[in-house]
Amino acid sequence: MSNGPKITVAGAGALGLTTALALADAGARVTVFDPTQPSDNASGVAAGMLAPAFEAVLDASATAHFPLLMAARNLWPALEARIGVTADRAGAVAVGDEDFLARIDASLRGLGLHPTDLERGGLADMAPDLDESWRRGLLVREDWRIEAGTALAALRRAAVDVGVEFRQQAASGFEGGERLVIATGAGHDLAVVAPELAHLSPIKGHILRTRERAYRGVVVRGQGAYVTGAPGGLTIGATMEAGLGDRAVEPAKVEPLKAAGVRLFPHLAGARFEAETGVRGATPDGLPMVGRGRHQDVLLAVGARRNGWLLAPLVARLIVACVTEGEAGPFAEAMSPARFDASAK
Repeated sequence: MSNGPKITVAGAGALGLTTALALADAGARVTVFDPTQPSDNASGVAAGMLAPAFEAVLDASATAHFPLLMAARNLWPALEARIGVTADRAGAVAVGDEDFLARIDASLRGLGLHPTDLERGGLADMAPDLDESWRRGLLVREDWRIEAGTALAALRRAAVDVGVEFRQQAASGFEGGERLVIATGAGHDLAVVAPELAHLSPIKGHILRTRERAYRGVVVRGQGAYVTGAPGGLTIGATMEAGLGDRAVEPAKVEPLKAAGVRLFPHLAGARFEAETGVRGATPDGLPMVGRGRHQDVLLAVGARRNGWLLAPLVARLIVACVTEGEAGPFAEAMSPARFDASAK
């Protein structure tokens, strides 16, 4: 048995599990606390996007952070090898009206990227069953995707294999650990030991899945929705409802999302979809809070907005650096929880 530090991890989403595994690999004795069933969280509901390019282009809060997002994506091959999953590297294609594509093209090139301009024939090859009215698209190879449920299960298996223990209950504090890593999404339950959690706000998201239609092409990003393949079917995503922290499915959100997907793929019109929701945590500047908290021996790994899967290996690396006094790397300051403290202004 390891003689490393005893660490409690609160939260079993992408950030919590990836961090728990990395800490155990570094010699720590880790116990993960989470009251929910495995995958019953925002990470399990997610489409699994590892999408630095389109995140930086389509989400204004992420544009300035493109180098950080790319650095996180570049850590994924090692994580894939560690847990035995394989990301889809086919890329993603944007379709829309000419003004939309012009903005996307300019934004991508402003990031130093070089999208491939696809005419109708290329679109048909990359995105089978895409509506024929879409005559042009922009393909980006920098964006990848993993199957979220598969990745969560693989992370959990790998963690168990190296001695990580799991408790299906909420952590009320350190739970006997020498250090506490908080990776509880948008939750504020541990604010008594981590007042920084007050800077988090919830963002609810609806996502739609069907098994009545299959899709084996690249991720398609349109105006109002994306469509991607999923095991035995496909997925339409996803809304961003700032300030909402409930998980109730709302038909008023589902119908416009489905309609946006049908505009891309008309054969989806008659399919029955199951709607799911998740709640993401977000900070004022769009980057997560990762690193030492104000209280001694408390570490935070929260607030990744809709980039939890993308950022997971980078977040885990930073937390391990905090525990081992190792090299934190160039992005530690940008994600430090202290950046929101009044004293840091």
